[in-house]
Amino acid sequence: MATPNSFLNTPTKTPTTTTSISKKHSHKQQHSSDPNRSVSEFKDRFEAYNRLQAAAVAFGEKLPIPEIVAIGGQSDGKSSLLEALLGFRFNVREVEMGTRRPLILQMVHDPSALEPRCRFQEEDSEEYGSPIVLASAIADTIKLRTESLLNKTRDAVSSKPIVMRAEYAHCPNLTIIDTPGFVLKAKKGEPERTPEEILSMVKSLASPPHRIILFLQQSSVEWCSSLWLDTIREIDPSFRRTVIVVSKFDNRLKEFTERWEVDRYLSASGYLGENTRPFFVALPKDRGTISNDEFRRQISQVDAEMLHYLRDSVKGGFDEEKYRSNIGFGCLRDFLEAELQRRYKEAAPATLALLEQRCGEVTAELARMECKINATSDVAHLRKSAMLHAASLCNHVEALIDGAADPAPEQWGKTTEEERLESGIGSWPSVTAEIKPPNATLRLYGGAAFERVMHEFRCATYSIKCPPVSREKVANILLAHTGRGGGRGITEAAAEIARAAARSWLAPLLDTACDRLAFVLGNLFDISIEKNRGHDSNNGHRSVDMEGYIGFHAALRQSYNHFMKDLSKECKQLLRHHLDSVTSPYSHVCYENNFIGSFGSGTSPIYQLNQATTGPLCLELSDGGAALRKEAMKDQENMPPEKNTQETTPGKVTQNREALRECQMTVPETPSPDQPSDGNYGIKRELGNCVEVGARKRHPRIAGNARNCGQNGESILFGNGDNISRPVSTYAEICSSAAQHFARIREVLVERSVASTLNSGFLTPCRERLFVALGLNLFAVNDEKFMDMFVAPGAIDSLENERQSLQKRQKILHSCLNEFKSVARAL
Repeated sequence: MATPNSFLNTPTKTPTTTTSISKKHSHKQQHSSDPNRSVSEFKDRFEAYNRLQAAAVAFGEKLPIPEIVAIGGQSDGKSSLLEALLGFRFNVREVEMGTRRPLILQMVHDPSALEPRCRFQEEDSEEYGSPIVLASAIADTIKLRTESLLNKTRDAVSSKPIVMRAEYAHCPNLTIIDTPGFVLKAKKGEPERTPEEILSMVKSLASPPHRIILFLQQSSVEWCSSLWLDTIREIDPSFRRTVIVVSKFDNRLKEFTERWEVDRYLSASGYLGENTRPFFVALPKDRGTISNDEFRRQISQVDAEMLHYLRDSVKGGFDEEKYRSNIGFGCLRDFLEAELQRRYKEAAPATLALLEQRCGEVTAELARMECKINATSDVAHLRKSAMLHAASLCNHVEALIDGAADPAPEQWGKTTEEERLESGIGSWPSVTAEIKPPNATLRLYGGAAFERVMHEFRCATYSIKCPPVSREKVANILLAHTGRGGGRGITEAAAEIARAAARSWLAPLLDTACDRLAFVLGNLFDISIEKNRGHDSNNGHRSVDMEGYIGFHAALRQSYNHFMKDLSKECKQLLRHHLDSVTSPYSHVCYENNFIGSFGSGTSPIYQLNQATTGPLCLELSDGGAALRKEAMKDQENMPPEKNTQETTPGKVTQNREALRECQMTVPETPSPDQPSDGNYGIKRELGNCVEVGARKRHPRIAGNARNCGQNGESILFGNGDNISRPVSTYAEICSSAAQHFARIREVLVERSVASTLNSGFLTPCRERLFVALGLNLFAVNDEKFMDMFVAPGAIDSLENERQSLQKRQKILHSCLNEFKSVARAL
């Protein structure tokens, strides 16, 4: 198996090439001086592998034990071949044993067993039941076990095998796994997917490279039209570990009359390759009740009749030198026994090493289980271990926030789209533009993912424009301010509109940002657990073994998630407070001249308020960086403002305007909503307010004022705007001014308050308060409540059962190890 020639399971076409059969003959010559010793050694190896196989089936161990897997269609003769190998019949075909569950047949040659002794391995145990003598009872047991398991699992097929040990004087030392036969269509009453499930299960059984594939096909099927040969090629493309058997060969013999016809058919030239040659087998067709001796006599008779026909009835006979060793059941039986014996011998050293490894692993696992059971009665030890585990988790969370690349971000990180989907939050509310923050396609976690969400929030916030306002709303606000007197009616109305829009549109964005950030930090729990596990494995030991305490881990997760929800709630309240402050009527944000990003005289205020600040996260690292930057240039609304600009407050005098002397100031009348917009109108009004002392008398401004109407009596504020030559209306001026106020409120909120609040509200508590919060929830309780996380009802019994199972597995594996040590010394 270790060399290419070791995969040649059948004689090759070229006589000079070394074959498995020739190796078998050389093996016989090598030990011909002491045949009894050779037989004894092989029997010891065979028994050791059988016991190891039984243990592997019972405990689910994945061991590379050399095995033969029989594969074929449902009517290709697998069941008859197994009966012939056993040397007796037990009506296996009547129960269709290979249809639903695999059957592992452990055939043991025992000269003292004049009658077959068959025993079945108990389900989920390495023990065998009592011997079964009656052949009919064997078939009934197979049928009963199959139906019992399938009724429990409610499946059409099951890969869990049935293990039967047959001791008989007339059977070889051979182990074969009989698989469900391939079918094209499900039987009546079976699920439609039964053929696909059988095919999938057989492929999984035949795929391990340590298994020999025994593929059967009827002689009536031509190689070019074989239904299942392509399936075998998928599993073993070069047939290096496949033994091909042509069954029911006697049905094809009568077609041959010339030697060249026989030789061409036996060579299978052009279909199986030059170095692959099948076996040709025929078995008795009589299914009547006969004795076991008569059954074996008929098998030998069929072999003799096939050879007699090929030698005497075919003109020129056949090439016996090439094909004689491949014709007849006896040749196949001898080959399989010798091949399995050779592979057992080759695999013994590797099996011994693997057993030593598994024994060490089971011993270590058993020691950990003992510690867990002992710890259930030591509350102080459990408290210490749990606190150390929680402290380690908090340290890993802090490290992930500060920046880490372990565990692999490719596996544990998330893209922006994955964060949106898995959090259930979706897109940003009221944002119609597509928000693509830098590095959106990279898988990030921890502090990097936090900063990306922060930048995504900024992009989403700056993509929102001040919503349009109806003329009715403008009129109601403007006229109300006019009625209260004062000279800043237009400015106050625009500011009030901007404040209302900010409260309505920015509040949902703030809440969404908190939810997204809480989700990012919540993901750090599983990453920290994995990081803690990897840290222990790298150190070669487990500092605090808390594996298996499901109740404690559930409580720890719940406490962590509760802490993150509380942080999110607190941050939402703080951000709402900041939003209320900046949108308060008493706030001077709308009238400040020099705030974070003052405007220059050469740039449009609206444009500059929608420019993005370049921060560390703007450095695009993903593959689509160029396309994202190009898209960002097209849509400046997705970017926060630059901080090197200056602004002009609507309705105020610029600083470089010459100060007017008091004698030059005039006090105009209170404006009407339809009054034309004048660039200096609001200025004059504000300056007028500077010299007014005391209360003003309220004057009527609407009725009887001819300036409120156009030529046709239409109001400029509420008119249809058909007259293009008219100056800009007060409505348009207020909407423009409100947009500038909205942008100013947005920038002050985002740049002055949001970033610092989210950092101090999320990251600082995770660094400083997380362990305290977890400790108060988990450990600041009495011993009885604390132990509820570790000793749930039935937990002690479950641990005891697991310990007993490990002890049993340890005993069996050590027994197999000692056996294989003895076998290795005999090699």
